[in-house]
Amino acid sequence: MTAPATTKGRKPAAPAGPPKQATTEIGYVNGLGTDWAVWDRFEQVPDLQWPRSVEIYTRMSREDSRIASVINAIMLPIRQTQWRIEKAGASDEVTQFIAENLSLPVAGDDTVQQIPRTGNRFQWTRHLQEALSMLVFGHSFFETIYRINESDGRYWLAKLSARPQSSIMRIMTGLDGELIDIMQYSPATMGFMGFMAAPPLEASDMTAIPANKLVAYVREPTPGVWTGNSLLRPAYKHWVLKDELLRIQAAVARRNGMGVPVATAPDGVTEDEDVLKYQQIASAYQGGNHAGVGLPFGAKMQLLGVQGNMPDLQQAIEYHDKQIALAGLAHFLNLDKGGSYALASVQADTFTQAVQAIAETVRDTAQQQVVESLVDVNFGEDEPAPMLVLDEIGSMQDATAAALQMLVAAGILVPDPRLEAYERQVLGLPAADPDEDDDEPDPEPAETDPPETAIPVVPEIAVPENKYRSRRVRSRRITVEPNGALTLW
Repeated sequence: MTAPATTKGRKPAAPAGPPKQATTEIGYVNGLGTDWAVWDRFEQVPDLQWPRSVEIYTRMSREDSRIASVINAIMLPIRQTQWRIEKAGASDEVTQFIAENLSLPVAGDDTVQQIPRTGNRFQWTRHLQEALSMLVFGHSFFETIYRINESDGRYWLAKLSARPQSSIMRIMTGLDGELIDIMQYSPATMGFMGFMAAPPLEASDMTAIPANKLVAYVREPTPGVWTGNSLLRPAYKHWVLKDELLRIQAAVARRNGMGVPVATAPDGVTEDEDVLKYQQIASAYQGGNHAGVGLPFGAKMQLLGVQGNMPDLQQAIEYHDKQIALAGLAHFLNLDKGGSYALASVQADTFTQAVQAIAETVRDTAQQQVVESLVDVNFGEDEPAPMLVLDEIGSMQDATAAALQMLVAAGILVPDPRLEAYERQVLGLPAADPDEDDDEPDPEPAETDPPETAIPVVPEIAVPENKYRSRRVRSRRITVEPNGALTLW
């Protein structure tokens, strides 16, 4: 009989763990590898194939007022909201270093800080404006340039230099879809190539910038496609049709705005030469204060317009305007002809959420490729990095007097000289008089003869002193005069 097997004294089996293939990448994102192709197989419009699309989107954003209003409606709230550096577990030294590099305040620090000089230094507000060009073109690239500070020996951010979309010749990616580098036209070839796709060039005609020196903002990228997707792509066909309709409308106004002069010869005129004279009279006619035509008996002159019904071109133009606004979720822009304010508020909420999402995309890219890169270069990759944060879009409210009263009553705000000075400035009130003597004693009331009749005395009401105000509020005495008037002080 065989003894039963036992596990006594044996070591437990090690966990199987992931298969060996889990540490290597088998599939791919970009099947072309490091090769470069001009054509996007999903884009059916040749004019919107990159890099030709850069020229088209530039025209759209500059020539069409509705497109410009949609772009500004998205960009301006992002640029206007307050951006800050939040500590988020980082040391005070690292947090202050990042804040000074980006010229941004530290979240929660209300102390009055000296505003640094901005000449020849990095400015976050200017960089943000340039980064948001990704909305128009789908992408925006910047080259990171540091400077060594002689006082501390650290690498400070000198600038994030824009690499214009029109100057980029190729965007190289690997099989995994990660960015390898971008190639710009060299200055010698850029002059005559402009936006046009370049023929095969020599290596000396291109300038390659590796990915580790780049900050790449890409809007809604397709995996492995670093050109992104322009906000204006859905509005392209409406822009083309609207542009054509506007040209037709202008031609109609020029041709038919004042009618067409028609001269009719009298009965009996059949010779071509005689009829031609009347045609010349009609062609030479010009309107004016002293315009006139002399015709023989039986001839007549008329200004004739188009007969029958004309298509309503303006209605078609307004339709395409509305569709362009929808491309940016700016539905409320379509209420310029009238509409419900309640509906506009609901539509604005969706728009605000879309703008917030765009701002967070910019923040995430800048956090990874700007803030964390600065920390890695100066403090090491193991050092915790602070966070780049922004106020929620649309959260800013006007500090009205009623709102301040509620905040003070709830104990959230405490009135102080700085708050008073701010409110005076916002409300357009004059500044406090600095020459007023706070310690001047209250004037003594003049002695008067006692009244003949007994006057009821109102007990003294003392207004408590507010130690936070710039000028002390004195206690006030309320009395009743014989004629019934009230004396407040």
